[in-house]
Amino acid sequence: MKASEFDKKFDLDEDVIDELELEKSKRPMRKQKRVNVDFPEWMLDSLDEEAARIGVTRQSIIKVWLAERLEQIQRNA
Repeated sequence: MKASEFDKKFDLDEDVIDELELEKSKRPMRKQKRVNVDFPEWMLDSLDEEAARIGVTRQSIIKVWLAERLEQIQRNA
């Protein structure tokens, strides 16, 4: 499929997921590394409540909040 056809399909809100080769996809400069962090129970409870409220996982909300904070620090540096 040509890029112009893909764009048109996407712009028309048609399903394009079958057109993607997801097994070959990469996230440049986004190598993942696992870390373990201990949190107080009250903090986990609060994270879980907020994650449930907005419909994401605990891991997702932690990543988003950390990314937002790091971006804020870089903007103010």
